[in-house]
Amino acid sequence: MYPARPARRPLKLPVRWPEFATADFRRLWLVGLIFFTVRWLEMLAMAVFVYRKTDSAFIVAMLAMLRLLPMAIFGAFMGALADRLERRTALFLVVGSMFATSSTLAVLAYLDALQVWHLVVATFLNGTAWASDNPVRRLLIGEVVGVAQVGRAMSVDIGTNNASRMIGPTLGGILLASVGIEGVFTLSMALYAAAALAVLFIRHRSAPASAAHAPLVAHMAEGFAVVRRDRRILAVLVVTIVFNVFGWPFTSMVPVIGQDALRLDPEGIGILASMDGLGAFLGATMIAVLARPASYARLYIAGSALYLALLPLFALLDRPALAGLALLFTGITGAAFMTMQSTLIYVLAPPEMRSRVFGVLSVCIGIGPLGFVHIGLLADWWGAQAATAAIGIEGLVVLALTAPLWRILLRP
Repeated sequence: MYPARPARRPLKLPVRWPEFATADFRRLWLVGLIFFTVRWLEMLAMAVFVYRKTDSAFIVAMLAMLRLLPMAIFGAFMGALADRLERRTALFLVVGSMFATSSTLAVLAYLDALQVWHLVVATFLNGTAWASDNPVRRLLIGEVVGVAQVGRAMSVDIGTNNASRMIGPTLGGILLASVGIEGVFTLSMALYAAAALAVLFIRHRSAPASAAHAPLVAHMAEGFAVVRRDRRILAVLVVTIVFNVFGWPFTSMVPVIGQDALRLDPEGIGILASMDGLGAFLGATMIAVLARPASYARLYIAGSALYLALLPLFALLDRPALAGLALLFTGITGAAFMTMQSTLIYVLAPPEMRSRVFGVLSVCIGIGPLGFVHIGLLADWWGAQAATAAIGIEGLVVLALTAPLWRILLRP
């Protein structure tokens, strides 16, 4: 008789990364990584393509704005609808819609028939799909890892996905220079197909909310009512609005500044834009390892303020290496904002209302198009560098004026 073979022990990951021991988290993480990679891949390629066609920084800013506009229009609707659908099925439909959009653009590009208005329509459609990310994919992450791990899980998700801000722009610049924009959309198709496959293997199933039979408008209104009652959630959303109106729109000017002020080619613009992603990856990784729940609110406020303060610095630099270093630090500080935004909403919202409150969060993010219009007009009047410096200063002023509200987050 041979001695009995000892039972194989399951692989144990280091205690700092227990989330990856959950297979569904790994799949949701991969889907998010693909979403963000394609987003940045296409944003840079579209911006360079449109700027060459129109020579208008305003139109470039409007194209970026159209990715956020659907959040303001459909965010609350998506949050309420997510409570009525099985979330894995909803996520698969979202991936399928993005695959269809990129496929259409690829065909038009190969036929040499791609026009600026095609990109406008496609950007709005993909932005509509993006409006579901918080109430569907991010909420699924919270469900599969649990409240105790959600802060670290969001850090890992956002940090790794922000690594795509290194990968996406770099790939976009290389493909645009070597193959053309058709190569960008072909890669997008392949990545979305991989995301669809990952979604099919997710085992977790969410049950529709008990109030799913209520009118959809009433369902949406309940999310806003929760925000009105809880001043902490309201404070998170106010800072979100400030960041998305005065901070985030500057990213649309990076390709313009890279081409006009720093004299970079598409590959150089891609590398420049990727520095923000590198910083975001480093920042979110540090948060995942070091941050504790007691520091979440401080990270959120400090990250927002430092991000806005860095915009005038980036705008004033005229050497690519220094501009890239400034973008590295905007990425680090932006990671604190983005990681804690989703984490604080998940922790503060009542469990049965999380989907609807995430929908309200999407609406607040969707107010960002006002900032894109603002910076686009300023860029056409004063130039992209002056416009970027101006919105950073404006954002700091508005953040200071709203301090009486968001200080409540800093209380124990």
